[in-house]
Amino acid sequence: MEEQALNLRDGAEIIIATPGRLKDCIERSIVVFSQCTYVVMDEADRMISLGFEDVINFILDSLPVSNMKPDSEEAEDAGKMLQTLIGGEDGQPLSDVYMYRQTMMFSATMPPACERLARKYLRRPAIVTIGVAGQAVDSVEQRVEFVSGDDKRKARLLEILRNEGFVPPIIVFVNTKKAADVLAKDLNRSGWASTTLHSGKNQEQREAALASLRKGEVDLLVATDLAGRGIDVEAVSLVVNFQMANHIEAYVHRIGRTGRAGKTGVAVTFVGNEDAEVLYDLKQEISKSPVSKVPSELARHEAAQSKMSMVMKRKAQEAEDQG
Repeated sequence: MEEQALNLRDGAEIIIATPGRLKDCIERSIVVFSQCTYVVMDEADRMISLGFEDVINFILDSLPVSNMKPDSEEAEDAGKMLQTLIGGEDGQPLSDVYMYRQTMMFSATMPPACERLARKYLRRPAIVTIGVAGQAVDSVEQRVEFVSGDDKRKARLLEILRNEGFVPPIIVFVNTKKAADVLAKDLNRSGWASTTLHSGKNQEQREAALASLRKGEVDLLVATDLAGRGIDVEAVSLVVNFQMANHIEAYVHRIGRTGRAGKTGVAVTFVGNEDAEVLYDLKQEISKSPVSKVPSELARHEAAQSKMSMVMKRKAQEAEDQG
């Protein structure tokens, strides 16, 4: 914190920050936003899902109001959004700059909390949609297999790797860092060069793991949802959900690591009865894809028939367990 505070006091043109640390710096008057002209909220939905909505509101409320865009048709006129800087020895125009703050929000999904942020802080926003918000791209073929138990899943994963001709790099997703470490060791013993990426590693170790995958030094990356967003590894041919994500948004992010930049990819997901709460959403997601087919076992599964019935069943079971 002290090192960052010293750097900020020396002045900065660009600050890249996590919400909590930036809020702390504002409260300590280490940084002020009186001259802030450009704000980017990246991965807005993720920050909100991690519980940072109040912190983001605090930060955005700390921005100056003097340079907010007018909420009128004038804001649509690019010419009126500029002002000419005059300077130099001869008092001639130097350049045109934006008069008003530019605020941008990037989000893969648009939950209600993101919509609230947009309505509150963005002035007459232009909306740019790449693909369909919250939906997997059409370049990814989604496959689902019902496989129960880690041993059977390991055997099936090795069968896919050996027989189906997928070319590394390949990413395998699990739900816990312990599961990632165990699976990576088993894959290495089976002759597949593997590394891991999860919250138990520091930033240097995470970057080294990604670099080894990109350079072809390893074939597989075994990762938690930490690798589901914000990383790009060229030409990932296969994503395997060794364990199904806990919610459908995380699933969409995971399989989005393949089928990127005009290429096609395959996502194989292992599910079992323990995944009952997300089977309905999974069926709906696959049915939207023109290159994927809902497997008959998933289509017939009781939990995939109605989302509400599954929620009610879970609540009834919880009530029964509580006596």
